[in-house]
Amino acid sequence: MTVPTDTELAELARTTGQRLQQASLQLVTAESCSGGWIAKAMTDIAGSSAFFDCGMVVYSYEAKQRLLGVRAQTLEQFGAVSRETVMEMVSGALVNSGAGVAVAVTGIAGPGGGSADKPVGSVWIAWKQRGGYARAQLFHFDGDRDAIRRQTVQQALTGIFAPV
Repeated sequence: MTVPTDTELAELARTTGQRLQQASLQLVTAESCSGGWIAKAMTDIAGSSAFFDCGMVVYSYEAKQRLLGVRAQTLEQFGAVSRETVMEMVSGALVNSGAGVAVAVTGIAGPGGGSADKPVGSVWIAWKQRGGYARAQLFHFDGDRDAIRRQTVQQALTGIFAPV
């Protein structure tokens, strides 16, 4: 996978915003390793309040629990970078917002923090529509911290309207 440029991410955000607006949906983001970059990409667009509700940056276990309702047991048993955690994150984002669709990301952007089971570049992304689909996917991105985060934003936005 190639690393997207600022221009490519801006165009993807613009297209995603248009599609959200056409579907009468607002987006909420729950972000860990991307540090709010998905929300930034969406709100860089003038008039984004028509399709963007809010974003939560939840790095710590405590923030994931307090703001998104991720269970302590889930974090202890599976860790922050897991399908179980990202699914609770995306559900919590919808519960705690007025949005109709949510995206959540949790991963290891590096340069440290990886392990044999979860190497640097491992990123879980989940998408959920209120009353509709819910899915999660594990990605393995290459590159430095910036490259991993750029690829995360790209896949997070691309997946909102991906076939279920």
